[in-house]
Amino acid sequence: MRRKDREICDIQEILKIVDHCKVCRIGLCDEGKVYIVPVNFGYQFRNEKLVLYMHGAKAGYKYEVMEKNPQVGFEMDCEHELLEAEAACGYGYCFASIIGNGVAELVTDMEEKKEALALLMRQQTGKDFSFGEKEADSVTVWKVTSETFTAKQRK
Repeated sequence: MRRKDREICDIQEILKIVDHCKVCRIGLCDEGKVYIVPVNFGYQFRNEKLVLYMHGAKAGYKYEVMEKNPQVGFEMDCEHELLEAEAACGYGYCFASIIGNGVAELVTDMEEKKEALALLMRQQTGKDFSFGEKEADSVTVWKVTSETFTAKQRK
């Protein structure tokens, strides 16, 4: 990272940034073409890995691409604020962001799937929900497991 003064290394501070984000952009690669899709997400941090959970329809392009190439990149950001100045070159922007790489896979275990949906709802609403098998079976849930991610912030 070029701007070491903006790098966040403390995992608790990184997770605070993740807590504030509502949208994660997933970058997929299909035969040399990059496909980026914004998704809502939930997450867990376990065994030094960031696990992002997403849900969607039971079929579609992103699932086809992930099956062919499960290596993905991701980005999320929050805490946006324009810093104004007298001259155009003096303007700046405050932000906090996470960027990483991981492996995508479909969640097939029903208990993990229900837990993932609850995590997604907590991330989006701040509320706790529970899901039955019928509800969980109505969507596809996939996860991205990342051991490699960085965080950056400009206050």
